[in-house]
Amino acid sequence: MPKVHNFSAGPCILPNEVFEKSAESILNFNESGLSLIEISHRSTDFVAVMEEARKLVREILNVPDEYEVLFLQGGASLGFLTAAYNLMGSHKTGGYLVTGAWAKKAAKEASFMGTSITIASSEDKNFNYIPKDYTLENNIDYFHVTSNNTIFGTQIKKFYKGDIPLACDMSSDIFSRKVNIEDFDLIYAGAQKNMGPAGTTLYICKKEIFGKSSVPIPTMLDLKTHSDKDSMFNTPPVFPIYASMLNLRWLKKIGGLSFIEKQNEKKSDLIYKQIDDSSLFRGTANIEDRSSMNVTFTLTNDALNETFNKMLVEANINGLKGHRSVGGFRASMYNAMPYESVNILVEIMRELENKKG
Repeated sequence: MPKVHNFSAGPCILPNEVFEKSAESILNFNESGLSLIEISHRSTDFVAVMEEARKLVREILNVPDEYEVLFLQGGASLGFLTAAYNLMGSHKTGGYLVTGAWAKKAAKEASFMGTSITIASSEDKNFNYIPKDYTLENNIDYFHVTSNNTIFGTQIKKFYKGDIPLACDMSSDIFSRKVNIEDFDLIYAGAQKNMGPAGTTLYICKKEIFGKSSVPIPTMLDLKTHSDKDSMFNTPPVFPIYASMLNLRWLKKIGGLSFIEKQNEKKSDLIYKQIDDSSLFRGTANIEDRSSMNVTFTLTNDALNETFNKMLVEANINGLKGHRSVGGFRASMYNAMPYESVNILVEIMRELENKKG
């Protein structure tokens, strides 16, 4: 079967070895004669999976001891609400940097148990940049940001540092680059971009936030509930956690964040250079805020869309259609995306340029 170059924004592309080992586990996990998805989550075999997955997160991201690492459920969409509940303090107010559709949804959730304030927004230019000229007042309990905006192709390059607790939805670029965990009080990330299949959500939170919320927290949304039970308060999503563990093993083996960050920069630099050098393609995101994960661009001549799409199909390139909010095209290049696939896309863009530019 010819190779398909998968540029879809999610669920993510994963290394072949992760797919193969995951598939094997569905039929026979650890030579037990049982499937991974039918064993008890309390069994010794799965407890070992959970422990290794959490340990790998700590090791790869250099997570300090005063932080908890949890594998939960609900995706980032539930994380919006969970973050607000657990960080809502005496002001009953959360401050939000609104840089895209998901950041806007996160800001909405704080209004269910307090007040949501938009500190700054880039909606005035269809979220094509990251606001930087803003100040934070002491009337908010926490400041929430979204590190990477998959729809609009922007990414925060420098995070806020200050006295106000910082929360971050890091779903689409966690494990893609180095970050200083100590800059954050709470990080949450859906697995389905760089970590594993959809179904589990990673939380990294400073333990000192536990028990300090000024609003009553439902049991399942209280992060202390899950910390006390080592992510096993309820039945965990065993398959996504196992696949995430395998993917983290792979990431550690190839060189961790130091290696993968360079690879991701190499891939994004290749396609951005082609866009900038071309008379046919135009990037939609502000240059200094461009994402290394999601490259958004359009054709300057809409009449060429059909020709370009036909060339993509012939090259077995999949998932390049842009989100309806932006239009055009979006190349999502998560950790497991090979450089060779990006190069093939760029060759197609050059071919079109040579024919029609």
